[in-house]
Amino acid sequence: MATVKKLFVLGLLVLIGIFGNVFASNRSAINGENKSELLNLKNQEIKDEETMNSKKVTILYDNYVFAEGTKSDWGFSCLVEGFEKTILFDTGAKPEILMENISKLGIDLKEVDLIVLSHNHWDHTGGLSKVLEKNHNVTVYVPQSFPEDFVNGVKQTGATINRVAEPIELCKDVHLTGEIPGPVNEQSLILNTSKGLVVITGCSHPGIVKIVEKSSEILKKNVYMAFGGFHLMRCSDDNVKNIIGDFRKLGVTKCGATHCTGDKAIALFKSAFGENYVKMGTGKVIEIAE
Repeated sequence: MATVKKLFVLGLLVLIGIFGNVFASNRSAINGENKSELLNLKNQEIKDEETMNSKKVTILYDNYVFAEGTKSDWGFSCLVEGFEKTILFDTGAKPEILMENISKLGIDLKEVDLIVLSHNHWDHTGGLSKVLEKNHNVTVYVPQSFPEDFVNGVKQTGATINRVAEPIELCKDVHLTGEIPGPVNEQSLILNTSKGLVVITGCSHPGIVKIVEKSSEILKKNVYMAFGGFHLMRCSDDNVKNIIGDFRKLGVTKCGATHCTGDKAIALFKSAFGENYVKMGTGKVIEIAE
């Protein structure tokens, strides 16, 4: 009888040991899975934060479509994010198209701090009133030559408006060229990056080469990339090729000609820059080098 009890106790201890090992193993596996899930979540949070904080430009309005579901129209607008201020550059022509593209692209106009208008043409100012209906807690920067009635109209919405004559810094690493004289006076936006300057133009009425030279002169750095409207529709192929040559001499590495540049001129830029040509259009997101 004593022997049977001993065997029973021994067997019970063996079973306890087996179940204990299984439980410990399962617990370890569960802990491992939990740690893996937590790590994945943490990595995703970091990735999401990096995406939110990344410096980028999104094309909101353009003559060409890049992202399916957005609409094209004659005009230009883009959103600059990831700097100290979120900046809307130009506002396209038709408010309804601008607003539809903004909605499709998930843009929140309440996040906009500053609005820059390159020049006083309808295809760059047309959406402003609608934007200010959504968010008037902004400062609008226009060239010095903008008419008084335009300035007063912006003030009546509750927004602040500043006329710009000379180059100014809007925030860290973001500058305006100031008003550049031309057939139509115009200002452009300059982003200062580790690779060089990124210049965003509306229509380049004073001349795209003149704008690039002015930008480089202001910040004493080469222009790495220029994009926007270059206004070359009526230029001969030889003139466009000369401009491309000037870009090379000035150190411009990448370009994204669009809007009023003209299809023939765009094709020449695309051919000349190859893989360094940046295709534009509504919904295009351009990541800015840190």
